[in-house]
This record gives sequence, structure tokens and C-alpha cells, in this order.
Amino acid sequence: MTEQLLEYREKITEIDSNLLKLLAERKSLVQNVAAFKLENNMAVRDLNREEKLLLKLIEQGEALGLHPVFISQVFHAIIEDSVLNQQANLQANVNPGALGPVNKVAHLGAHGSYSYFATQKYFAHREGQLVEIGCDTFIDIIDHVEKGLADFGMLPIENTSSGSINEVYDLLQHTNLSIVGEMTQPVRHCLMTAVDTEVHDIELIYAHPQVHAQCSQFLNRLKNVTVEHCQSTSDAFERVKNAASPKVAAIGSAEGGKAFNLCVIKEALANQKENHSRFIVVARKPVVVAEQIPAKTTFIMATDQKPGALVDALMILKAHNINMSKLESRPIQGNPWEEMFYVDVLANNVNPNFKAAMTALEHTTRFIKVLGCYPSDSIKPVYVAEQHLRSAN
Repeated sequence: MTEQLLEYREKITEIDSNLLKLLAERKSLVQNVAAFKLENNMAVRDLNREEKLLLKLIEQGEALGLHPVFISQVFHAIIEDSVLNQQANLQANVNPGALGPVNKVAHLGAHGSYSYFATQKYFAHREGQLVEIGCDTFIDIIDHVEKGLADFGMLPIENTSSGSINEVYDLLQHTNLSIVGEMTQPVRHCLMTAVDTEVHDIELIYAHPQVHAQCSQFLNRLKNVTVEHCQSTSDAFERVKNAASPKVAAIGSAEGGKAFNLCVIKEALANQKENHSRFIVVARKPVVVAEQIPAKTTFIMATDQKPGALVDALMILKAHNINMSKLESRPIQGNPWEEMFYVDVLANNVNPNFKAAMTALEHTTRFIKVLGCYPSDSIKPVYVAEQHLRSAN
């Protein structure tokens, strides 16, 4: 019986190895596709083709006994990776020298922090060796990039549960760095300890302030528990590891906790089931976004202190058919009751409509500054009709 099981496992391992080889071959072909699209000025995504491809794969998979939902999940991941690789290749072509053989990236915390994993994910699709530089604060990240100690900085900017990270917005107001990229990743908070224990035995929890806010409902239900803030989730993990107590826990990702040999005692702590964080990448020089790639531009503006001033500014965007995806207000330091507005628009800054809108805004606002134009890395999967996801009986 044991020999038969080993035989099955060896065959599965061989199949998995072949799958990896096929995925690598597919990736190589994707690079050729990206070069062709660049030469012929074609869009990266063809949603109609993706939908037809997915329908065909579902049909083929069902004939082989595979469930449509499983097929969709697998190929959504493959298509997302393909799109991100194509975008990265196109960007490398229009921005020669933006990436070096070694890319030093400053991020919050050490190995195991959410920013660390965001850095790993973002630069996985880009050329060059990655060197991570863990920092204690957001201002440290900015300083590292401004002083040339790092080539890029990874900064969390907002979360679907706790909202905008105001400290980062305030720092962007006073730096000459440019936003050159973004990425969104799911965040799954877990309660972890160095010693296996029960939730009701916990007396002290370490967490980053943003993590605390995202898990506030869970934490508020706990009794006789102290929550102490840390500089990062990796800092929280380190403290729990050193305490080695069944009464001390940290909140962070299960993947990050593994680096510190922590065990998960409770999962899914976030206030919202779908909890995602958006990160931005900053650098000393701006980038050009290839026309084939969906672009996002972020700018800040201060309007006149009169009724309807903000509405007038936003109507300019509407008049020029510019789609705004985010509007955030922050106080202007030193000017009580005055606000600086951060605006994200789905537009390339070389687009004629965007240029015309900015010209009009310059005559309407007291101050305006573009913080960066960058590729949108939020890849929305193609969905097929629900009836196609029902397994054939």
C-alpha cells in the first residue's frame, strides 16, 4: 500500500514539474507577444479574446472532468500574470534605464511585513536583482529614496477597511518624488503566537496602527486585552517571538508569521471579508506610461476658498471626459481650515484631454501639481456568464 502511494505521488510530482515547464514556455511566448504589441501599438488586453478563450477552456475542462469554477480560478491567475508581464516589458521598452541590474527598494518593516510581500510581488514582474531595505517609518522610506540610498520606495496608501493612510498622503505633499507604479493585494489578518494557546488566554497583542484599525471589531470584542502598536507587522512578530509567551500575540499575515516560527490561533480578523491594501511605488524620476497600458495619474490641487470652487474644478474633469477614481482631502499645514485635494484619474498624462484639463485647472485652482503618471496594475479578471460556471451533470 505504501509503495503504491509513493508511485502515485511520484507521478503527481512529475506532472507538476511538467506544468512548471509549460508555464515557463508560455511566459516566453508572452514576451514575444508584448514585443509585437509594442511594435504595432496594440493594447495589452483583448477582453473579447480572453472571454472566448475562457469559455473554450471551460468546455474542454468539463470534458476532462474539471469543474468550471476551478478552471476559471486557474486561468484568471495565469492571465493576470501574463498581463502584468506584458505591461512590465512594455514599460521597460519606453523607460530604458528606469530599472537597473540591481534595484534597491525601501519598504516598511523587515522580512514578513505586508510591505515586504508587496515589494516581492511588484518586482517579481520586473528585471533586475531585488534588494529590500527595511525601514521603521514612512518618512524613512521617503528619505532613503530622496537621498539615493534606495531606487524605489513602497508605500501603502489606502485599505478597503481602514481607508486612506493619511500620513503617507501628507508626505507626498512635501516630496519631489514621483509615483511610478501601484499594486493592490489582498490582506488576510491572523492572530499568531510563539506558543500554541487559546484566544481567551491572550493578554497582550502587538499590531501596527493600520492593522489595529482594520481588525477593530474583533479587538473590541476581546476582554482584558491590551493592544500595543508597533512600527510594522514584522516588528510585532519579532516581539512575540522574543516574548515566547502563551499570553502574547501579534496580528499579521500567516505567511509573514512563518518567518518567525509563529503559529496561527485565529484567522479572518479583518472588519471586512474582502480586505485589500493599495500600495504605490515612488522614485526620484517620473516614468512614461506606454499608450497600450491603462494609466492612472495622481495630482494634488488647492482651490480658492469660495463656495463651489471644488465643484468647478471637478466639472473641468467631466467636461474633458476624464474619469476620477479617487478624491481625498488633507489639511494644508500652517493654513488652518484649508484643504489640499488629492485626485486619482484614469488617464495618461500625455493624453490630449488630460493636458487640456490640466491647463484649465491651472487657471481655476490656486495650486496644482502632478505627483505621477503610472501603469495601473489592478487587473480585473474576465467573467463569463454564470451558467458556464455550473458543472455539467
